[in-house]
Amino acid sequence: MSKKVLVTRIIPNIAEDLLKQAGLAVTVWPGDKSMTKEELVQHAQKVNALLSLSSNKLDRPFFETCKHLDIVSQFAVGFDNIDVGAATDFKIPVCNTPDVLSAATADVAFGLLIAVSRKMFYNHKLILQGEWKQFEPLKNLGFELTGKTLGIFGLGRIGSIMAQRCKGAYGMNVIYHNRSRNAYAEKETGAQYVDFDTLLRESDILSVHSALTPQTKGLFDKHVFSKMKKTSVFINTARGGIHNETDLIEALQNQTIWGAGLDVTNPEPMLANNPLLDMPNVAVLPHIGSATLEARTGMARLAAENIISFYQNGKPITIVNPDVLS
Repeated sequence: MSKKVLVTRIIPNIAEDLLKQAGLAVTVWPGDKSMTKEELVQHAQKVNALLSLSSNKLDRPFFETCKHLDIVSQFAVGFDNIDVGAATDFKIPVCNTPDVLSAATADVAFGLLIAVSRKMFYNHKLILQGEWKQFEPLKNLGFELTGKTLGIFGLGRIGSIMAQRCKGAYGMNVIYHNRSRNAYAEKETGAQYVDFDTLLRESDILSVHSALTPQTKGLFDKHVFSKMKKTSVFINTARGGIHNETDLIEALQNQTIWGAGLDVTNPEPMLANNPLLDMPNVAVLPHIGSATLEARTGMARLAAENIISFYQNGKPITIVNPDVLS
C-alpha cells in the first residue's frame, strides 16, 4: 500500500505531480480557505504525511491526536505555527522551505523601504481621492536613502540579500545584530556586528529578518522604539508577532520613529480600519513576501521533495528537528 499525503491547501501543481511520480497517494484540500482545526485533524488521521501551510496550527494536542504521522513538511520558511518540541517527542520530522523564497522576500523589504521613504502608498491614495491638484513644493516630502545606515535584525539568508540590495543601490552602511556573528555574511555584505542597543541607536532603517521565537515575540515594543532615531524607519517582513502593533502605532503617532513598512502584521490579517493604513509614512502589504511564481513554485517543489527524500532515503532535505532521525 502506498503512503498517503495530505496537502492542506491548493499550491503549485509541481508538488502534487512530484509526489505522485514518487508513487505516493495525494489528497489536496480543495477549499479556498484554510482547514479548520477539526477538519485538519479529521483528514490528517487518514494519511501518513502532511504537507502543511503556516496557517495550520500544529500544536501538541494535534500531534497527540496524529502521532501516527511519519513527517510534516511545511510550505514556508517559518514554522512558528508548529510545536516542534511536540513533534520531536513523537519522533515526527518537521521540514521547511528555506532559500527558495529569500530573494523574493528581500525584494519586498527593499520595495517597502523605498515606498516608505517617499510616501508612495499615501501619495497614490491622494490621486485616487482626487486630491492631486497642483505642484506643492513643501508637501509630502520624503527622504533619500543614499549613505544611510541599514540595521538588520537577523542577518541570515534574507537579511543578507537585503543588505546587498541596499549597499549596492544606495551605498548604505550595514550593521546587524544576531544571536551569534555571521562571518560569511559579514564578508559578503561588509556588515558590521553590533549589540542590540547600538543597532537601535545607529540605524536609519531597521529591517527585521529573524524567526519568531519566544525570545523575539513582541520584542519591538514601546521600550525598543524609544531607543531608535526619530528619523528612523522600521521594516518587518519576517513575522508580525515580532512587533507590538499597538506600540508601533503609538510610536508613529508620537513621532518616536519616522515611518514603517510592513509585509506582516500583528494580528494578521490586518483590519481595514487599522490606523497604520492612513499614515502618510507607512506602507503595508498583505504578507506577499514569497508571492512570485518562482518562489512559490520552489517552495512547492522543496516541500514535496522533503517528503519524497524521507521515504526514499530516510532523510529529508531541509529538516528543522534532525534529532528525530537518530
